[in-house]
Amino acid sequence: MQGKSFRVDPEKTLDKDKELERRLRAFDSALVAFSGGVDSTYLLYKAVEVMGSGRVLALTVDSELTASDEKAEAEAVAGNIQVKHGFLKLNLLSDRELAGNSPERCYICKKHIYSDLLRMAEEKGYQAVLDGSNAEDTQQYRPGLRALKELNVSSPLLEAGLGKEEIRYLSRRAGVGTWDKPSAACLASRLPYGEEITVEKLQKIAAAEKYLRQVGISSNLRVRYHSSLARIEVDVKNYALLLERRAEIVEKIKELGFVYVTLDLGGFQSGSMDHAPG
Repeated sequence: MQGKSFRVDPEKTLDKDKELERRLRAFDSALVAFSGGVDSTYLLYKAVEVMGSGRVLALTVDSELTASDEKAEAEAVAGNIQVKHGFLKLNLLSDRELAGNSPERCYICKKHIYSDLLRMAEEKGYQAVLDGSNAEDTQQYRPGLRALKELNVSSPLLEAGLGKEEIRYLSRRAGVGTWDKPSAACLASRLPYGEEITVEKLQKIAAAEKYLRQVGISSNLRVRYHSSLARIEVDVKNYALLLERRAEIVEKIKELGFVYVTLDLGGFQSGSMDHAPG
């Protein structure tokens, strides 16, 4: 992907980056909610650049909703940025309302997580908690944004007007290694609303996605959970690989407990479960 061209206006994007810096200068110190994804990594990089590494803490949530590989990657990325990093261990599924998986799941989850992050920031003496939402998140169904607003959590990338493609552009320009990382989302987003979230279901999803990564899917990937059926979403360019190894993939995913394995001809769609019936 080194030769990738970005669909951005470089001048406007750099102006937004300056606005991001201006907003970050408003804080003496900050705790950054850090997943290790494209957005939160660039936010962390800029926070360290503006405030200094000693005034920034990167904190990654360690819960049932996050794949273990993503936690390890977050730790490695924070190490590359040379900033203090830690984990916040949470048992989110102990909240029965969250586990019930209503359309308000993301709101409930964000309210829980960021309330804890705000308490930790206060205890450790950090002025603010920063979130990595970007400007495009306002164009999709993101009830978690409402929780951030209620808690007065700052989302500097969003506030500066930076979208995902612009963040990738700026990340590559700055030499931030996550610029081409596929988009990620919590494992609960693979289940239709109304389907109870359990550790067993999340583990099946995570194992299926990990296996497909090993097969060679390096770009966008989701394994959507529909009871006994696994619906695979990937970019269209990956169809040939999946079909070439179809028998092996079906056998492996069935071993994980699924009865049916399907390839969604609509391709990868971020937030596709937001449009599906329960």
